Amino acid sequence: MEANPLRERAFGVTNIKTHILLILHFDDHNYDAWRELFLTHCLAFVVLGHLDGTSLPEDVNDAPWFKRDGLVKLWQYGTLTQPLFHSTFKTGGNERYIWVRIENQFRINKEARAIQLDHDLRTTEIGDRSVHDYCQTLKSISDLLSNLDAFVPDRTLVMYLLNGLNEKFDNITNVIKHKEPFPTFYDAKSMLLNDETRLKRCQKAPATTDNGSSSTVLTVSTEKPQQQRFNRGNRKQNRGRGRGGFNQRSWNNNWNPQWNQQWPLSYFQGHMPQ
Repeated sequence: MEANPLRERAFGVTNIKTHILLILHFDDHNYDAWRELFLTHCLAFVVLGHLDGTSLPEDVNDAPWFKRDGLVKLWQYGTLTQPLFHSTFKTGGNERYIWVRIENQFRINKEARAIQLDHDLRTTEIGDRSVHDYCQTLKSISDLLSNLDAFVPDRTLVMYLLNGLNEKFDNITNVIKHKEPFPTFYDAKSMLLNDETRLKRCQKAPATTDNGSSSTVLTVSTEKPQQQRFNRGNRKQNRGRGRGGFNQRSWNNNWNPQWNQQWPLSYFQGHMPQ
């Protein structure tokens, strides 16, 4: 078979990752995007027949065909994660066999993955994320469901968007729900972004209760010192009495007749409490 100049260009691709930017991964649910990129790449280098089975060797000695087939397999292996490579690799299989083997691993659990993604879409909440990040998460899940032939209508996606918001967006949520005609996902996202900006401006506004000239602050600053002076006076009076200060109770309890005989009566008349 005569060599095709366009097909020979495929051997000039030394790094497949510069042409196919996605790495196929189970958890990323990116099989459909990866598949589209890989098919497009093989189409551009005229080796698509090695994937769909339309290109076959003339015989077991068709060295150019086996050489191209090995090249496409290297491309494919170079875009897989290590766990996926181990589950796909098989000695002696041609590219068509490897291609179908990978497809079966992703298609066989198609319904189960769609159910899981639908649950994620229904239960995703904004939490501490920004409106932009929250909307991007919902849109990514919706796109993955579309790749699994489980298309999410735009109106349904808007309802999921509103259901996952917290109470600070209650006002704008009511506006969106009753807007006629019902907004698209991108219109609802734009309204939420504007409301988020408004809320941030309100949070930055200074609080009036922090003003040092408020009546509450003045009341505290004038009453507290008076109370302190009153308490100090009581404490001084109590200390005087506890240490022998003259009062009727201490005088009666401590009077001694013998001690009285040692002093003239005039002394006690001058010091007796009234």
